[in-house]
Amino acid sequence: MTRFRDLVDVVARLRGPGGCPWDREQTHESLRPCLLEECYETLDAIDRDDPQAIREELGDLLLQIVFQAQVAAEVGAFTVEDVIAGVIDKMVRRHPHVFGDATVSGSAEVVRNWSRIKAEERAGRGTADPSVLSGLPPALPALHAAARMGEKAARVGFDWASSADALGKVREELAELEEALASADPSRVEHELGDVLFALASVGRLAEQSPEMALRRALTRFDRRFRAMEDKVRRTGRDLHDLTPAELDALWNEAK
Repeated sequence: MTRFRDLVDVVARLRGPGGCPWDREQTHESLRPCLLEECYETLDAIDRDDPQAIREELGDLLLQIVFQAQVAAEVGAFTVEDVIAGVIDKMVRRHPHVFGDATVSGSAEVVRNWSRIKAEERAGRGTADPSVLSGLPPALPALHAAARMGEKAARVGFDWASSADALGKVREELAELEEALASADPSRVEHELGDVLFALASVGRLAEQSPEMALRRALTRFDRRFRAMEDKVRRTGRDLHDLTPAELDALWNEAK
């Protein structure tokens, strides 16, 4: 891929003698916010189903990957070629039903095989965490991490039978949250609120819905409706701060 090599060369030039002072100062750590931001911008483009924006954001994300690899190459840690070789080997190894002689009955068995092979890889590196819950990055968004943790526990049978059963747990946790709120104990409220959110994540997971995406889309709806309220009030020459709660509720219902 000539254009990919061109990108690698551009980044090397930016980091090299006579290159860009800002680019030359960057480290793995200093680039971390850029990498995170580009990931979220890519997700936003996907959420908007905008092919041109997805193309652009994937390019920005690819730049961050090449940049990180270049920083590593300069100290002899690894190269971008090592990154590519590693992921190719990993995909071939974790798909024995495609690149080997294994057979699978469906996607569920593919996922089980993937988890088993991944655990074997960790053991081979001598860094294996024996817990079924291992492998979740601490920086994952909490709702997404809750769903993933539930998935991992479910692989050994520790799960509700259905989303309806998990919803019963939500009701139980809500009752405990009500008691905590009545107690006015901040630490207890935080504890019970966390339990409610975790239980809700399980409902979403068992209903085959991402709780992270569900909340993101709810936030998008709230943003759209609230802005519609603001626009309507602005056209009347008034300010939201001057409206009564009843007036705000009426505007919200209209915006829905």
